[in-house]
Amino acid sequence: MVNPMKSISFFGASGTVTGSCYQLNKNYEPYFLIDFGMYQGTKEVESLNRVPVPFQPSKLKAVLLTHAHLDHCGRLPMLYQMGYKGKIYMTEPTLDLMGIVLHDAAKIARESEDTIPLYTEDEVDYVMEQAEIIEYDQTFHLDGFDITYRDAGHIMGAASIELNDTHTTTQTRKIVFSGDIGNWPHNMMSDPYLFTEEDVVVMESTYGGRMHPHEDTKELMQKEVNAIESSGGALLIPAFAIERTQEVLYLLKQLKDSAKIKAQTPIFLDSPMGIHTTEVYLRYGALYNDNFHDVISRGNPFEFTGLHVLERKKQGHAIEAVHGPKVIIAGSGMMTGGRIVSHAVQYLPITSTRILFVGYQGEETMGRAIEEGAQSIRINDQNVSIRATVSRIDSLSAHADESQLLKWLKPIQGVHQVFLTHGEDTARDALEQAILANVGDMTIKKPQRNDEVLLKLNSRSYPEL
Repeated sequence: MVNPMKSISFFGASGTVTGSCYQLNKNYEPYFLIDFGMYQGTKEVESLNRVPVPFQPSKLKAVLLTHAHLDHCGRLPMLYQMGYKGKIYMTEPTLDLMGIVLHDAAKIARESEDTIPLYTEDEVDYVMEQAEIIEYDQTFHLDGFDITYRDAGHIMGAASIELNDTHTTTQTRKIVFSGDIGNWPHNMMSDPYLFTEEDVVVMESTYGGRMHPHEDTKELMQKEVNAIESSGGALLIPAFAIERTQEVLYLLKQLKDSAKIKAQTPIFLDSPMGIHTTEVYLRYGALYNDNFHDVISRGNPFEFTGLHVLERKKQGHAIEAVHGPKVIIAGSGMMTGGRIVSHAVQYLPITSTRILFVGYQGEETMGRAIEEGAQSIRINDQNVSIRATVSRIDSLSAHADESQLLKWLKPIQGVHQVFLTHGEDTARDALEQAILANVGDMTIKKPQRNDEVLLKLNSRSYPEL
């Protein structure tokens, strides 16, 4: 039995939240690429999407995808432009959601006057054809590794990926890539799988140093809707298409069913991507937690009296025709584009308007500016006054907070290297200190982009497989 050297190259989400991309190497040869996500945020960060990659895609044996968020899958079509010819392994819900996400990204770039598209919609179709579907908890063998996808509890189909090197007995054998770990317990999603034995852990750190507030999300949502029911204004909810839109719809359904908000108050879902994503969420009822299984057994949890689904842009006149109270759910979640922008132009200058943020607002985004109290904002070459009331719900995050990250890591025995990724440096620093104080003394590294780190020897001895 040989004991090959292994290393991990960190090509993205190392010192940033976006651009996830890690390469597992064996005997100095590239083996697996885990994620190939798009950089998102400031113009400087997004420019990294066009920087040539420091590896040879044609030499990869496979690509393993954790989930369908753009910052994890958004550059996959470019991989084939660069010569990759292999398969991409993912869960079935991830395949369905990835198609929506990548087609949307390609369409937006094609229609933009300021952007040269990174890839075409035809190239997205090709990527979809290269997918290999993997079931949760079903181990498969690939090039000397046993690989298992476990439910990460983040969004539908999201996975943590465990790799077990079957060709070694005395060196690092078990490696887990956390992907994005969910915020649990959740209204809909199952709890993240908790691993019990690993040698190396590559884990996200998005909320290092931060805790989700203990707040009654249903009560906060009710307060916002009741306010516009009294004033006759509009409630704008910028929402991410995946997971956040579905959670907002379910909250509103609960409030309508319990008569906490008026049955006749119209709620507009003005998001084609949100509509298509909701259809995917309805297809995979078996993946929800037990409580939500019961909800689904009683009917569509995202459908209720007064909901208007607007797939085509020209249907927008239906919103304008309502002069009383109304709720408008639209993307994008950070107001960087999408239909929420036109609603912002129309409704932000009106004092009876409320805008409710239900997700993280990135630096230099329109959402962040409004959230931080801007008096006006420039949209499509015009200054738009902000007279609306601004609110937010913090506890709807799909990411584990620091205490949950520690809860995820603590049961894992035998860990001798932890790599903190997918977080700003302040978050990684905070999580490092929290791990040392609450989990135990272990080697923790915070790699920078393009670092390659050798996986150190493990004193444990494994039986031959």
